[in-house]
Amino acid sequence: MARFRRKSCCAVIVLALAVFIITVILKSLSPEDNISGSHFAVKLIPFPKENTNLILSPKPVLMIPLEKPEKMENELQDFPEPNYNVHAFYYVWYGSPQFDGKYVHWDHPLLPHWDPKVASSYSTGRHQPPEDIGANFYPALGPYSSRDPAVLEEHMRQLRMAAVGVLAVSWYPRSMKDDNGEEIDSLLPLILDAADKNQLKVVFHIEPYKGRDDANMRENIQYIVDRYGNHPAFYKYKTSTGKLLPLYYIYDSYLQTPDVWAQLLKPNGISTVRNTPYDGIFIALLVEERHKKDILTAGFDGLYTYFATNGFTYGSSHHNWRTIKTFCDYNDLVFIPSVGPGYIDTSIRPWNAQNTRNRINGKYYETAFNAAVDARPQIISITSFNEWHEGTQIEKAIPKTWGKTVYLDYLPHKPTVYLEITQRWARKFSDEQKKWLE
Repeated sequence: MARFRRKSCCAVIVLALAVFIITVILKSLSPEDNISGSHFAVKLIPFPKENTNLILSPKPVLMIPLEKPEKMENELQDFPEPNYNVHAFYYVWYGSPQFDGKYVHWDHPLLPHWDPKVASSYSTGRHQPPEDIGANFYPALGPYSSRDPAVLEEHMRQLRMAAVGVLAVSWYPRSMKDDNGEEIDSLLPLILDAADKNQLKVVFHIEPYKGRDDANMRENIQYIVDRYGNHPAFYKYKTSTGKLLPLYYIYDSYLQTPDVWAQLLKPNGISTVRNTPYDGIFIALLVEERHKKDILTAGFDGLYTYFATNGFTYGSSHHNWRTIKTFCDYNDLVFIPSVGPGYIDTSIRPWNAQNTRNRINGKYYETAFNAAVDARPQIISITSFNEWHEGTQIEKAIPKTWGKTVYLDYLPHKPTVYLEITQRWARKFSDEQKKWLE
């Protein structure tokens, strides 16, 4: 019995000692050593890779987290330097129910052919988002709203990834809009702020609004400069004399006669902006060869070609770019050829298949860039970052099938392929320009 008591006592002592040791060890552990409550527990979960077969709903943009400022600064350092001589045409006319109360532009109507006999052979009506949109490709962000801050941030990051330096924002005057959209001038402060945060600049791509003439153009230029001219993201072009002036792309400039433009752009014009605080670099659209003379007569400072369809117009034909550049050099004009990854608009113009330009897995885009750089321009413009209706976008797109509709995609490449091609050519363009100045 005494032996039993001694054994029991030893067992109790050993048990107590074990409990004491375990307690001391547990107390010595810091909270970070507990996996369930650790900050590192989240980091151990791998971020999912981009699934190019994913079909997104129209609301995935809501899941894009806002980055902390210090994290964004670090990530911006990882992007290539923006090339401010590479401009991308950028559209802010898209809307979604959450931010705009309805879908805007994604529900684009099917446009009829001008010949009633041809038009009768094709469907009419409107697209019905989110599955059915007015585009031949489907955006990785779904049918988004241009008012969504997360979308704007993602767009700026994609532009930085592509080494683009300037957004040419499609613009209508206050209280005005295109036939399928909403008023967009109120979006400009958001765009300028987002661009500045990402070290990008903004120019205005002035659309052919109703009643456009020299008088109201001067009023609109004055409005742009007074309201946005002091913003750090407001782009200014350095002239050969060292002046820094705003640059404006004037879409469909040929719709007004040279005499009308001369009133705005010639020093002795009734509505002139020359030698005033509202002076600028005004870039006309060159479509036909005869427009070269009109552009000179009107007093424009340069020209651009816009269309991403090689051979569609005189201006958009790659083989004409060297000749056009020679003309511009002789007349002291800025030449801005427009390159694009391809063209297809049959989702809104089902009768226009003849103007489709196949992307050929990026080769079409590379060919356009090569022709542009070969012409030695001051600036190269890209048609476009996100003109989805005409299939000229370099923004990320994903594969998607809806019923009998199979959207086009970038396979076998990644959704970022056209951003990567742009980055490569932006760097090459910069290197070549340095050589021209040697």
